[in-house]
Amino acid sequence: MSPIFFTLQNDKHLMIIPDTQAHLNGHAIITFTYSIYKDNQDGSPYAGKRKEEGLHLENNSDPDYYGFVTFERPGSLFSYTSDGVLELSAEESNEIIEHLSHIRDDGGWKSDSSDIERPS
Repeated sequence: MSPIFFTLQNDKHLMIIPDTQAHLNGHAIITFTYSIYKDNQDGSPYAGKRKEEGLHLENNSDPDYYGFVTFERPGSLFSYTSDGVLELSAEESNEIIEHLSHIRDDGGWKSDSSDIERPS
């Protein structure tokens, strides 16, 4: 999937890479994760492709990695895991969860909303 670029209210630029995993443990469960990286705004159209190679590594040492958000049950059960070099505050992780929920639930990914930045 294509990365999602947006800026938090505190002017922190982020690149979010969506990913879906299926887990079988007697029954199928779909888990949606979103890996969070600092967007260095270098203009590279392939920035997300380079980051996808490191998704779900046990020890992601990418200096731009903040961790990931997991939606177990959209709208009711989600979490932020800080397992990267960088860490988000509670307010920042909540803002990301709200933004991703809007995109997922309200079709925000279909619009040309001004709060979704596109790479130049």
